[in-house]
Amino acid sequence: MIAHIHGKIVEKFLSSVIVDVQGIGYEITLTNLDFDQAMLDQTQKFYTFHSIKENSEELYGFSTLAAKKLFELLISVNGIGPKAAMAILSLASPEEVRSAIARSDNVFIAKASGVGKKSAERVIVDLHDKVGLPSIFDTTAPSTISTNDEALDALIALGFSLKEATVALSGIDPTLPLSERITIALKQ
Repeated sequence: MIAHIHGKIVEKFLSSVIVDVQGIGYEITLTNLDFDQAMLDQTQKFYTFHSIKENSEELYGFSTLAAKKLFELLISVNGIGPKAAMAILSLASPEEVRSAIARSDNVFIAKASGVGKKSAERVIVDLHDKVGLPSIFDTTAPSTISTNDEALDALIALGFSLKEATVALSGIDPTLPLSERITIALKQ
């Protein structure tokens, strides 16, 4: 499996980029947020999900490991495929999407292209207990956990589930140094 790709972005089109890695170009489908932040001729790392079907292979890319793990949770829901999961993750930052699921906000999830009311309700029912506590109760309020939280990514890399990592980091001052936040989370 291709876990991540690190290379230079050489082309952008629709919602995909082509990343050149030592002369080999990988086409990676991104969420709207990651696509907007991707710059031509910039070197970037994307965590990838390699989807293999009967007649196609596709790479889906994410700027954070937490976003990839949320994507994997979304596609575990019956009726939610990679394209619907990408549409859900394109609604807002991964943390806002995760928090919406934790708050049981099926109206927010149903706004995704190709995701109806029943599919949104299924996402909420299947994932509510798997995503952790909501960190955003009001979409206008700032998140207590950053979208690109390196501590969250580190805990996930150490084997924590998205829910466990989110719960472990809740209540820890986000202004503390990264190593200190991880140490405190591991002691809890």
